[in-house]
Amino acid sequence: MTITILGPGCRNCITLEKITREAIADLGIDADVEKVTDYAAIARYGVMSTPGLVVDGEVVLSGRVPTVAHVRELLAARSA
Repeated sequence: MTITILGPGCRNCITLEKITREAIADLGIDADVEKVTDYAAIARYGVMSTPGLVVDGEVVLSGRVPTVAHVRELLAARSA
């Protein structure tokens, strides 16, 4: 599984990365986490409000910081 965090490096983006890594650890899944900070690259995903969360090329969340439980749900649904 490839997970991409979209955002320029703001506090919310950092928080989303932390929450995502915690959810990955909780689920015990194998995932590569990458960050995209370039605005043009973020816009190519169609995300206009950061932070954004992309799982295997699909934008699953943007514009807010979710709870760890919500990210666990998103990842569990895609890892099955």
